[in-house]
Amino acid sequence: MARRVRLRLDDPAATRALGAHLAGLLQPGDVIALRGPLGAGKSELARGLIRTRAGAEIEVPSPSFTLVQDYVLPGLTIRHIDLYRIGDPAELSEIGLDAPQGDEAWLIEWPERAGKLLPDDRLDIVLEQGDSPDARIARLSGAASWDDRFSQLVDARA
Repeated sequence: MARRVRLRLDDPAATRALGAHLAGLLQPGDVIALRGPLGAGKSELARGLIRTRAGAEIEVPSPSFTLVQDYVLPGLTIRHIDLYRIGDPAELSEIGLDAPQGDEAWLIEWPERAGKLLPDDRLDIVLEQGDSPDARIARLSGAASWDDRFSQLVDARA
């Protein structure tokens, strides 16, 4: 059974910090599906993760128009994928998005556009509006491969 965690994120910095915590847990083959409405903080979370993993304040644009932005880092290539403009899940194989290869890990925004093509072995993060304009609630649920890492994530935020 998948583990579930609910986290309160008080502001965009807390959303980026969640990404930073995830950066140390990300492994080759991982898929993180980022769900939530426009403006929920999906790209902020991805920025925090990618910049932390890169060890620098690198440019991390939203890949809304390019669909995929690759970050080739030591030991891991992070593919930041935005499926907002995908109309049919079949388009994913046309652009070479079947599954992470070799040393890749994927961060996918708008994963619901992938339909049933999204791998079961993934971490799902749903970002929702919190109790103030900048606050968010993050609901995380993961496949069995994330079980041990959930404890590390919660401990790091405590």
